[in-house]
Formats: sequence, C-alpha cells, structure tokens
Amino acid sequence: MDHTATQRTFRLTLGSLNQEELTSALRHAGVQLNAHARTLLDQIDVQDGAGQSLTLTEVSVADLGLSEGGSLSAVFAAAEVRGLGPCPAATAPYLRLAWSDQRPSSDAELSAGRAPDGSVTVASPPPSADDEDPKGFYLRVLEGVSWLRGYRCDDEHRWAATDRFVFCQAKTVPAQRVM
Repeated sequence: MDHTATQRTFRLTLGSLNQEELTSALRHAGVQLNAHARTLLDQIDVQDGAGQSLTLTEVSVADLGLSEGGSLSAVFAAAEVRGLGPCPAATAPYLRLAWSDQRPSSDAELSAGRAPDGSVTVASPPPSADDEDPKGFYLRVLEGVSWLRGYRCDDEHRWAATDRFVFCQAKTVPAQRVM
C-alpha cells in the first residue's frame, strides 16, 4: 500500500475461521490484543461475511469532508454520502492478519480521548449501544508489534480531522436502462 496517499483502496477476503481458530491465528501471527479487543471478539460473529471479498478504503476524517473532525455518527454519515459504509464486524481481525506493512506509530503513548498516532479505526456497527461497552476495533503497529485493539467512545467524542478509518465501498447497483 502507498503510505503517502491520503486515501487508499485495497481488497480483503474475509476468512471462515471460528472464534477459537481466529484467536489462535492472531496469536500465532504475534498480534497483541487489549482487553476491549478480547471483549469484542467474544461479542461479534467472527464468521460474519465469511468468504466475502471486500473493497476497503482508508480515509482520514478530513477526506470525508469533516475538516474540523466530528462525532462517530457524523463520520459514518459523511462516509455514507461518499459511497462508503461500515464493514462486517469480522473485518478488523482479518485485516490485522493481512496488513503487514501498516505504518508504525511514532508515539508509544496511549491517550484516552484521542486516537493513537498511526492507528486506523475499522468502521463497523457497534455491537452495543451502551457507552461503557467497546464500540469497535482499531489497528496499530507499535515498536514492531502489530496490535488489534478495541476502543470505547460515546457520540460526544470528537474524532480529529487527521484520524484514519477503513470503510467498505458500498456495492453499486447497475443503472436501469430506460427504453
């Protein structure tokens, strides 16, 4: 992937591993998980979309037209206007396994209230409306170690214009011919 582009598109085919197999694959790949990621892996259907080939687009919040940032619902709405939508819940773990050249973070600090440097949040529907529950996953590489991390936020949280998300490209419906 070209790390200098503000927007990138790539393909990912979701696997069909069950929860135990996927967790084992992540462990064998050296992927580290935080507690929120483990909670999410227990909550989601890891076979959601199995075998589906996705076209993913990585964008910044500013690329979506939110130059001042915005709430999670505003980010999702801005993406939808641009033909992008949420990914199946299982996308993040499979993307973490496939994405070996993610730009490493230059800042080891984990800071509550903002996305960590170098992180990419995978847009997917939150499994719970409860603000205390994890909302989704983000990917990060820190000191050579790949991470799959879960995050929590409420809709008051403002994502920065520079924060990065991965969305699925919406399937296009062929135009009907007018006779």
